[in-house]
Amino acid sequence: MSKNAVENGLVVSMEYTLTVDGEVLDSSTDAGPLQFLVGFDNIVPGLEREMVGMEIGESKDVLVLPEDGYGEFDADAFMEVPRSEFPADMELEVGLELNVSDEDGQRQLAFVESFNDESVRLDFNHPLAGAELQFSVKVVALREPTPEELDHGHVHDDDHHH
Repeated sequence: MSKNAVENGLVVSMEYTLTVDGEVLDSSTDAGPLQFLVGFDNIVPGLEREMVGMEIGESKDVLVLPEDGYGEFDADAFMEVPRSEFPADMELEVGLELNVSDEDGQRQLAFVESFNDESVRLDFNHPLAGAELQFSVKVVALREPTPEELDHGHVHDDDHHH
């Protein structure tokens, strides 16, 4: 049976453009179509939900609200960290992306919001938290995942190491 519509457990190749507040933030034109395994939270839920049932060659514009995208902006998701906890030779800059481990050893992405000689204020919000995401998507191919991909819950693509 040929797979010609997006459904859970299939690998979708899609061309996409992400626009936020009228500014194109991301697009597949540079790297080629994005491949993802449907049903495994590989892309934002609001977009994935809207893509189910789309057929090869079909295009769609999808508006994803924050709760279905990268979450609402959390005013409490900030942390003041003593400057001494960072390496002395580390060049700090606003917007710098850091991998921070919390008490449980879970790694989290944080961004430097501001800093001075005493402390550094980290923002744990995703850069697109609170944003309305406007996606323009086109399904270009569908295929069955390999057993390994299904096992790992994501696509294995030799070109892109995430």
